[in-house]
Amino acid sequence: MLSVVVPCYNEAEVLTHTHARLTRVLAGLTGFTCEQIYVDDGSTDGTWDVLNSVAEEHRSVRALRLSRNFGHQSACLAGLRESTGDAVVVIDADLQDPPELIPDMAALWRDGWSVVSARRRSRAGETLFKKASAYAFYRLLNALSDHPLALDTGDFRLLDRELVALITAVPDKNLYLRGAVSWFGFPETSVTYDREPRHAGESKYTVRKMLALSRRGLLAGSVAPLRLSTYLGTAVLAGGLAAAAVRRDPRLLARPGAFGAHALALGVLGEYLHAVYRQVQGRPDYVVAKRLADPEPPGPGPRPLPEKERVTL
Repeated sequence: MLSVVVPCYNEAEVLTHTHARLTRVLAGLTGFTCEQIYVDDGSTDGTWDVLNSVAEEHRSVRALRLSRNFGHQSACLAGLRESTGDAVVVIDADLQDPPELIPDMAALWRDGWSVVSARRRSRAGETLFKKASAYAFYRLLNALSDHPLALDTGDFRLLDRELVALITAVPDKNLYLRGAVSWFGFPETSVTYDREPRHAGESKYTVRKMLALSRRGLLAGSVAPLRLSTYLGTAVLAGGLAAAAVRRDPRLLARPGAFGAHALALGVLGEYLHAVYRQVQGRPDYVVAKRLADPEPPGPGPRPLPEKERVTL
């Protein structure tokens, strides 16, 4: 069984094309039974209506509608929890990531790889700012992270069932999927591709959402920002001592520097405290409002795994 999880947010313009293209690819997979799981992350356009029509025509299609927009990572997590496949592919609905890579990913999974990431060789249709910021962010995150990360990859990847069970069992309220996949350390390989322009519509990843995802990735995968306050405090103290020795008036440099260092240190600590606060609140990662082609009642919890697949942490 191969599950394909497709998070959607206001993708009514492209969703019919996405489903048709994805269905053609999956029909050509030999030796696999496939299911498609669409997660409507609180869309405000006709996305849910399109999913209703698709689910009525295809029995292999299931769909979830979240009660509001919980964010891309929560939508991915909801799809992973609903999946039942031995391997699960996560792919966005905008067709920038080609579904035609899925057979190659499935073949590598059959060869024994637990994670098959899709690595972007080029990014057509994106602004220079987005390309440059993404390039810099992945390398900065990899340098600061406590464990190696796959460069130039998004959430388009194939995951083995064992890894999916681990990810969905971890009670992390600030899931950063790309970092979590690397953290578990399962055997990982990649396929390279040229990312296509959007087939229709506009990107839903605004600068604000990009910054939020970047902050989540840094906080989830590294303690370097927390240690920054220590390094900065040491540097400011050393600078103050040097100013006192050279200028004989430490107030000129030491006081403004100390104020800035304290403010930055408090900001970094505040980010971590906010993450801890979110964690201890105990709220669900998302709320499922509706389900299609699924007799089970809605709820935020994971689908139960077969006994042999359950993982104890």
